[in-house]
Amino acid sequence: QVDRYLYPLRLSDEVLLDVMARFQAEMVKGLGRDTNPMAVVKMLPSFVRSLPDGSEKGDFLAVDLGGSQFRAHQVKVFDDGKQSSKLESKFYPTPKEVTQGSGPELFDYIADCLSDFMETKNLKHKKLPLGFTFSFPCKQTRLEEGVLLAWTKHFRVRGVQDTDVVSSLRKALQKHKASSDIDVDVLALVNDTVGTMMTCGYDDQRCEVGLIIGTGTNACYMEELRHISLVEGDEGRMCISTEWGAFGDDGALDDLRTEFDRELDLGSLNPGKQLFEKMISSLYLGELVRLILLKMTKEGLLFNGKVSTALLTKGKIEMKHVSAMEKYKEGLSNTKEILTELNLFPSEEDCVAVQHVCTIVSFRSANLCAAALAAILMRLRENKKLLRMRTTVGIDGGLYKTHPKYAKRLHKVVRRLVPMCDVRFLLSESGSGRGAAVVTAVARRLATQQHRLDTMLAPFLLPLGTLREVKDKMRAELEYGLKRDTHAKATVKMLPTFVCGMPDGTEKGKFLALDLGGTNFRVLLVKIKSGRRRSVQMYNKIFAIPLEIMQGTGEELFDHIVQCIADFLEYMGIKGARLPLGFTFSFPCRQASIDQGTLVGWTKGFKATDCEGQDVVDMLREAIQRRNEFDLDIVAVVNDTVGTMMTCGYEDPNCEIGLIAGTGSNVCYMEDMKNIEIVEGNEGKMCINTEWGAFGDNGCIDHIRTKYDREVDEGSLNPGKQRYEKMTSGMYLGEIVRQILIDLTKQGLLFRGHVSETLRKRGIFETKFLSQIESDRLALLQVRRILQQLGLDSTCDDSIIVKEVCGVVSRRAARLCGAGLASIVEKKRENRGVEHLQITVGVDGTLYKLHPHFSRVLQETVKELAPQCDVTFMLSEDGSGKGAALITAVAKRLHNVGQK
Repeated sequence: QVDRYLYPLRLSDEVLLDVMARFQAEMVKGLGRDTNPMAVVKMLPSFVRSLPDGSEKGDFLAVDLGGSQFRAHQVKVFDDGKQSSKLESKFYPTPKEVTQGSGPELFDYIADCLSDFMETKNLKHKKLPLGFTFSFPCKQTRLEEGVLLAWTKHFRVRGVQDTDVVSSLRKALQKHKASSDIDVDVLALVNDTVGTMMTCGYDDQRCEVGLIIGTGTNACYMEELRHISLVEGDEGRMCISTEWGAFGDDGALDDLRTEFDRELDLGSLNPGKQLFEKMISSLYLGELVRLILLKMTKEGLLFNGKVSTALLTKGKIEMKHVSAMEKYKEGLSNTKEILTELNLFPSEEDCVAVQHVCTIVSFRSANLCAAALAAILMRLRENKKLLRMRTTVGIDGGLYKTHPKYAKRLHKVVRRLVPMCDVRFLLSESGSGRGAAVVTAVARRLATQQHRLDTMLAPFLLPLGTLREVKDKMRAELEYGLKRDTHAKATVKMLPTFVCGMPDGTEKGKFLALDLGGTNFRVLLVKIKSGRRRSVQMYNKIFAIPLEIMQGTGEELFDHIVQCIADFLEYMGIKGARLPLGFTFSFPCRQASIDQGTLVGWTKGFKATDCEGQDVVDMLREAIQRRNEFDLDIVAVVNDTVGTMMTCGYEDPNCEIGLIAGTGSNVCYMEDMKNIEIVEGNEGKMCINTEWGAFGDNGCIDHIRTKYDREVDEGSLNPGKQRYEKMTSGMYLGEIVRQILIDLTKQGLLFRGHVSETLRKRGIFETKFLSQIESDRLALLQVRRILQQLGLDSTCDDSIIVKEVCGVVSRRAARLCGAGLASIVEKKRENRGVEHLQITVGVDGTLYKLHPHFSRVLQETVKELAPQCDVTFMLSEDGSGKGAALITAVAKRLHNVGQK
């Protein structure tokens, strides 16, 4: 018969899993901007964005309002490697005239207590940061601001609801500052649940969940910011106070609520509210037991059917009675003693039955608490995309601490519901006081770190005025390179390509193209059709160039190239045909004609000897003769930038500029012959290969180079050369980031101050990692995985900093590239003598194509710096292959026209 009464309170694992799923759905609803207003589980952002990392230190104050006493604390946090702290506290009563009075009276009382505490501790003349634990539901928009949503517990202070409680406290403290020399800075408003998590997080860095289970109940956890629609930004994490006591207020738990739950709710101060809290918190469990015992007695199942005054008196059975009666080790003596004190005079059978009721009621509480906690743990695991997760839950509250069986039951059920989570439960020590101080310490650490980080990264943030200066200096260098008198000394070489025309659609035939510009070498067969069915078909094969060939002799390099050509001709079955060939050679060359190119200097890691100052076409012809297997008609030596322009020019006749933004950086454009003093003739146009990577080699942009740029330059294969390229191209951006990360780590701002061996390796941080890290689609968890692949064990905070560093470095590269390009488009506009220019830029390069923001920032910068130019950006399809073939085809066409 007793079991019949208790049956609805017994919850199977199947039911608990269902509760878990319901709570997960409520969490999602509370996090969504559109669904939050209707959600009962409010999922309030706390603006606590980081857990302690052990580097926090200093003296902090904390005040704690929320219980029957007001508490003031001084917390000393030691940076001694042991993560130790010292807490000194003083307790003050909270009289009814304060808890039921006016807002100014409450906050003046808090300020008075704090002033007394500081005087006691001899702290009056020190300026100290303060954390304010305010254990009531608040809507926060900043860490140091919180609007009270509603009073709970026994508080009913007038004029405070819907106002910022931190502002009220500051006003009260300001009055004291003038009269009694107390000077405190309120840095954080903290919920006691968050304080619990942070206190435990100080001792165990895996702690990312806080749980209160006492007279009230709540849970908080670290949520991914990208999932919190109520807060701007998507970087990092933020602690969410679930306010789970209201779970079920919309009827979601009605099927699990018993007649006793409904009766208890109707008799409470807030009927229909905090229904989950009323099913699990210690404030209500004693009353639930009383209601069950009352009904059983009325039906003659207990105490010979005699209903005593104790059973009729609301609140007479308290949680302390329930806990004491569940001490099974002491047999029935405790139960008998308590029931006798309540004038119930039980038999032995009565004692057994009452003990059983207490057990089932508290067991249901632990079960429901475990189901909701399991939902949070499951969400954390899914956020991290882990098959198995290790984490720690920080816990506080009288029910958990004092009940003889509660903690054990809770642990057991949680582990059963989420077996894929290895959970440690850590008891909090003074979460509301020490926790507020820890939150304040973390806030101060983050603010100090951010200030130092901003100072270090400030030189990368180039204002518009500086970019205009860069544009003007680039323009001056372009002119120096074009003029006969200054060309020899110019750093931007403005090399004539002898490409004098763009495709007109009549090009046709079969062409070979070679593409040498990096660690791979390509040979292509390109078939061009003209007329209405105009098309370009390509067949290619890729060959590796080993490091020993790249840095061996010139003869070995060109013999390797010819070996690759022979393999391709054999593969395609065209070894006997003497096809016209275009040679894309993506290194600075001085040309006297389209089929002749003298190497000015190697870049991109090439160091082959006996090549600089030599004609690369002659070297290729000599290697073909040495092999003596086939012959080719070498029509044009081509730069990849020119090939990019020609490829896009084939599709869009308005394309007269080519840009490469990849491993290297370069621009070419069609210049009026009359402006090219270093080439004879004034008619028509010729493509100029600017080789702008060397811009700044004369020191003209030294004022914007940072110490990291200098470190990268000094450690490169060509110190003092290609300075602009080293600030803008993919080959160097990762290395700039690595140098910054080393500096930040040495200053204790990253990776706990430990510079790993991996981070010391030059070139380890490839530019592709920048593109991946900066991707909008990538959560910080994935950023951490990339860093872990590099052997860098990072925290969430580390990942945010690394992402910020990558962002400023790549943004500066795009802005500088945009400033250079703006000078080119402005020059084109002036050449044409028009007020408004419409022009297309053909673009290639992995940095432009693959980086998530580079192209947009580049385009925005050009628009800002050249507002009279309407620039269209067109992605090139294989400029170095298809482009070389098109240049060859155009050269053959123009040659044939010349012969006729």
